[in-house]
Amino acid sequence: MSSLFPSNTGKSPIIGAPFFGGAFCTRRLVRSLARKLVDHRYTMVTAESCTGGLLASVLTEVPGASRFFWGGYVCYAGDAKISQLGVEKRLLETYGAVSREVAEAMARGALSRSGATLAVAITGLAGPTGDGSATPIGTVWISCALREGLVRSKDYVFSGSRNAIRKRAMRSALFQILDLLP
Repeated sequence: MSSLFPSNTGKSPIIGAPFFGGAFCTRRLVRSLARKLVDHRYTMVTAESCTGGLLASVLTEVPGASRFFWGGYVCYAGDAKISQLGVEKRLLETYGAVSREVAEAMARGALSRSGATLAVAITGLAGPTGDGSATPIGTVWISCALREGLVRSKDYVFSGSRNAIRKRAMRSALFQILDLLP
């Protein structure tokens, strides 16, 4: 499988590309991911902020999702990231909630608090207003972490409505997880 997510640190080249289609595309992605997770005996946990559980919701639409989905955390506020996922307050203060550092801490925290072998964390600004920082609306960080220690993070800048940004982040997470798996 060719990589949709090059290893450079630039923004994803697929922003706004046709794969951000509708529900049909999402269902196909989720089914493909479910097969890979089951085939490789991975279980997954989610740690979501700006998507508010959207990723967990689409994963559980698959019958038998408990074979590959451990569960999820929705940690919208900074305090929730700290208390539920163990994100250090210092990371939030230094880098902000929408950062590689916080996304990776969320993924690692979800792994350490679950029985899963793979975690995905999503944090971002879906708008329509910002958080007072210089971070633009539509900025999203997605981190995937394996229990063996591998962590891959990617930043995106999406355009569109709040709902469109949230859906694009969820679908990007699906692609990012698929790209990580063997």
